[in-house]
Amino acid sequence: MDDLDKRLLAVLRTNARTPVSSLAKELGVSRSTVQSRLRRLEQSRIIAGYTVQYGSDYERSLVSAHVLIKVAQKLTAGVYVALKNIPQITALYTISGDYDLVAVISASSTVELNVLLDRIADMPGIERTNSSVILETAFSR
Repeated sequence: MDDLDKRLLAVLRTNARTPVSSLAKELGVSRSTVQSRLRRLEQSRIIAGYTVQYGSDYERSLVSAHVLIKVAQKLTAGVYVALKNIPQITALYTISGDYDLVAVISASSTVELNVLLDRIADMPGIERTNSSVILETAFSR
């Protein structure tokens, strides 16, 4: 991956729906160069897909939290599956330290968030949780 690929990825991270012609103009290359780079990045799985990013008004209406999760080690696989089946969990990371996982949750209200936190805490294999509500996003990339 060279500098042009990195610049192309940076533009796409800002807006994955940027038209090829606009990408070419912004990067100072031809449309065919952008198309071939995109194809190569997709085939090599550097670009694995394109996603939806919430608008700021909608995102501000959500209540989000980071949830630290301590897991009984023998039940880790089952916990992963159970957590993956909760659509409000937008990301799950394995971490080092006193906890094993951190989940990022987005709920429509504090009531829904509370129900989700209780649901997670009651799952088989979950030893303890510690949650922090996100008050404001300073920036996101």
